[in-house]
Amino acid sequence: MKSGWITAEEALKRLGTKPQTLYANVSRGRIRAKADPAESRRSLYQAEDVARLAERHSGQRASAAVATETIRWGEPLLPTTISAIEDGRLYYRGRDALELAQHLTLEETAGLLWDTAPAKLAEGASGASGNASRVTGALVALAKRAATDLPALGRRPAVLRSEAAKILSTVAGALAPGGDRPRPLHQRLADGWERPEAAEPIRKALVLTAEHELNVSAFAARVTASSGAALSAAVLSGLATLTGPRHGGAWRDVTMLAAQAKAHGVREAISTGLSSEGLLRAFGHRLYPQGDLRAKALMAEFEAPKLYRDLAEAGEELLGEPINIDFALASLAVAFELPPEAPLVIFAMARTTGWLAHAMEQVESGELIRPRARYAGVDEQDVETAGSRRSSSAHSRLSSAAR
Repeated sequence: MKSGWITAEEALKRLGTKPQTLYANVSRGRIRAKADPAESRRSLYQAEDVARLAERHSGQRASAAVATETIRWGEPLLPTTISAIEDGRLYYRGRDALELAQHLTLEETAGLLWDTAPAKLAEGASGASGNASRVTGALVALAKRAATDLPALGRRPAVLRSEAAKILSTVAGALAPGGDRPRPLHQRLADGWERPEAAEPIRKALVLTAEHELNVSAFAARVTASSGAALSAAVLSGLATLTGPRHGGAWRDVTMLAAQAKAHGVREAISTGLSSEGLLRAFGHRLYPQGDLRAKALMAEFEAPKLYRDLAEAGEELLGEPINIDFALASLAVAFELPPEAPLVIFAMARTTGWLAHAMEQVESGELIRPRARYAGVDEQDVETAGSRRSSSAHSRLSSAAR
């Protein structure tokens, strides 16, 4: 299959649809698009995405193949009332997340996502001890809760929402220690890092990253919750998934790219990164073909270091892709001289509210998430044939030795 970028005429020919349908698929994130470097008023479209949709519409694939692709950035998989990404914008229960980020705290956002009052956190949580990672402390605290908390299945929604606030308090105790007096979580994070001037950007970052539809960590949380396990177990699944380098750990690739840019130059770093899957995760997002507005909104809250501004500009020029939220979180940490783990701490603190929302919605649905596997290994006949060949070969060697 041809890769790269194709014109609208080629895309329409392959899809066999009208221009309006092509534009609708772009706005829904099904087809990536970017400006044509040779003609700024014209767009180019990702050939791989076009081919995938064309194949689907032609009915050439079996239902099993369609289901397989649905798992990988495909059509919506599960119904939800929590969030949506439409036309390049993010909505929390029908309300624009960028507008909510102008004034809400994370606790208020939790109330919105959980369809209840703002979350009220317990005081007195101590957090991680010594030099231990805050994220490690959160994983340990959640594991302890998951071992003793009641299963979520069969309990009333109001009880689950009350327990969700307690679990958020547990996570906050590890990620944002200093809950001995009432303060919003963004203040606790900023004060704990001795950067009170970072409180407002952190608040906005928390709201913008609180929820993001059916991402891999939210899906992990829902799968766990669908088994009837405790809400804390669902959050533990989400947090464990978030630590992966292709999810919440992507900020590390941004810092690596910045280090290469500092040593060798911005353009050289991006050029080198083109041969590596990891280093260019700082740019683009499949659900935001025209750019990740969360990143743009967050970057407007502070003065990013010149190196990061140069990287953002060069990335858009050379790749045709604007920066994403991972780049913005890494820039925030560098701008305020926060600890290296700060982007992941902010991300995990925020996303805990979304995981709890998904876990409770999944429990209330009563459905078990249990996809079927498509076996792709050898069958019994292949095993028998291979065994027969080995036996024949061994017999031949023995006969030869006997002679």
